[in-house]
Amino acid sequence: MKKLSIRLLPFGQRLFLSVITLFLAFSTCFLLFQYRREKAYKSDVLNIQLQNYNTQLYDYIASYGMDIGSLRFYVRAHMIPDLRVTLISPEGNVLFDSTEPDLQKFKNHATRKEVQDALIYGSGYSISRHSASKGGHKYFYSARYYPSKRLIIRSALPYSINLNEHLKADMGYLWFTVIISLFLTVLFYQFTQKLGKSITKLREFAQKADRNEAIDMEQTFPNNELGEISRHIIKIYQRLHRAKEALYIEREKLISHLQTSHEGLGVFTRERKEILVNNLFTQYANTISDSNLLRTEEVFDIPELAPVTAFLTRNEDNCPKEERRLIIHVSKNARTFAVECIIFQDLSFEISINDITQEEEQARLKRQLTQNIAHELKTPVSSIQGYLETILENPHIPPATLRSFLERSYAQSNRLTFLLRDISMLTRLDEAPEMMEKECVDISRLVASIFNEVQLGLEEKHITVINRLPASLTVNGNASLLYSIFRNLTDNAIAYAGTDISIIINCFRQDEKFYYFSFADTGTGVPEEHLTRLFERFYRVDKGRSRKLGGTGLGLAIVKNAVLFHGGSIFAKNAPKGGLVFVFTLAKNS
Repeated sequence: MKKLSIRLLPFGQRLFLSVITLFLAFSTCFLLFQYRREKAYKSDVLNIQLQNYNTQLYDYIASYGMDIGSLRFYVRAHMIPDLRVTLISPEGNVLFDSTEPDLQKFKNHATRKEVQDALIYGSGYSISRHSASKGGHKYFYSARYYPSKRLIIRSALPYSINLNEHLKADMGYLWFTVIISLFLTVLFYQFTQKLGKSITKLREFAQKADRNEAIDMEQTFPNNELGEISRHIIKIYQRLHRAKEALYIEREKLISHLQTSHEGLGVFTRERKEILVNNLFTQYANTISDSNLLRTEEVFDIPELAPVTAFLTRNEDNCPKEERRLIIHVSKNARTFAVECIIFQDLSFEISINDITQEEEQARLKRQLTQNIAHELKTPVSSIQGYLETILENPHIPPATLRSFLERSYAQSNRLTFLLRDISMLTRLDEAPEMMEKECVDISRLVASIFNEVQLGLEEKHITVINRLPASLTVNGNASLLYSIFRNLTDNAIAYAGTDISIIINCFRQDEKFYYFSFADTGTGVPEEHLTRLFERFYRVDKGRSRKLGGTGLGLAIVKNAVLFHGGSIFAKNAPKGGLVFVFTLAKNS
């Protein structure tokens, strides 16, 4: 509990307590050492003083002998206050004591420390040992051994208040040490408080950064090395925070892009664990797989994707850059997919799945269109070439026959011109619709002019036109394409609907955005199985009859594309009472 309470203190206070504890421990050890050293020094000084007295007494004994009376006289004459003098034989027997005439009271002193030291080292002393002969008083004993006389002279002073005072350490030094310690304690406190404040602020900053809380970037730190380091850390954090925000924004962009992408994307770790997968990836993977995938990682078990799995296994070690990409095509369930795998530097990888069914179909249609164009061009060119060869090889051909061949060649050249015109029109609609200019077009006037142009063809087939378009019906669009819509529908009716029929054109509805048109005839109509393919390029219900009538096979394809250009839609149906009906819309402002 105590340890826990200490840890709850601010860092500055804990640092101060730690430093001051170490300092006080050092000061205490130093004072104890100094006290013992000073006490030993003063003891040595007192021992030297008593040893000098012992030497003087020995000189007296050497000169006058060991007469007890003369010894007592000498001791009294040269008395140091409270001094006690004892003469001891090397065996430890007391031969003389200045304070006790009855030597029988003394025990053998051979075991006394000062006596043993004197016998071994020549001199010795001891402190604070109780004297049994003097009622338990403490004495400071100093003894010296004189081998020539086989005599140990020991002098002693009572361990009294005066001697204690003498042996005490210098209190002035102690007070000086205490004052210096207090002064240093104050300095330590100020230093640790500044240091603790810096570290506390830095810790609070780190905690807030870890919890993503708001941080005061303008906070101040003490003007010291740690404060400078703290300011640098905050600047680094600011840069990292800005970089993190930028990365977060880019990450959100990437995730949004992945989720709205028109291709299936999956990113995986080198252990083939999912990092990020969009919905299309899951959908396409399930389309390729024979069973529903419960986990994204099961995509690596799909047999059709075995080349991808083998590619990843083959490149589990750090592979060369040129081997980091694989593209395969998978056809499954009437769909064609392009699967691409890219391995990154850290051996994580991305798998993209694209549904290229439509692209493959468009490629097929383009190949078919090219073949159809070549076939359609070949027919009039061959006819023209045949007639011209006949004319050149027969210089005496009759004029009537010659004129007939020339008229037929001219008709085929016109057909060739119309075919090239229609192909050019479709190409522009496919590749550069934005290049088409737009203007305000009066549909009512446009249709009326078309019927005037084809009046001879209408009369030849005994076709009646019923125009129910309102006056001043205008559309913002391309005049040439709008002309192509109504002209091709009219030409198609004249060519294929039959004779003694009616053509009815009507704008039966309009709203804020669209006009709704119907173009109908009362002719023969079209078999049901052909209705959905009428707008395909070069598609013919009756191929022989169509070519005989001179059609290019592109008229209705142009109509559909022109309607789509104007924001509308078109479909064909048979009328209940016979005939073909085209229903289409045109945007008022396409």
